[in-house]
Amino acid sequence: MADIKFEIKKNIGTLSESSKGWLKELNLISWNDREPKYDLRDWAPDHCQDG
Repeated sequence: MADIKFEIKKNIGTLSESSKGWLKELNLISWNDREPKYDLRDWAPDHCQDG
């Protein structure tokens, strides 16, 4: 399986935090070196995509 590369270009804000420390964030992210897009998702505290 191919690696997915991402870079958070700008953190717009945090909307909520779960009891386990996961954050729902709105970010501007570049996926696989492409043009950055707005992205709304839950993130682990270290910004890892998997739990």
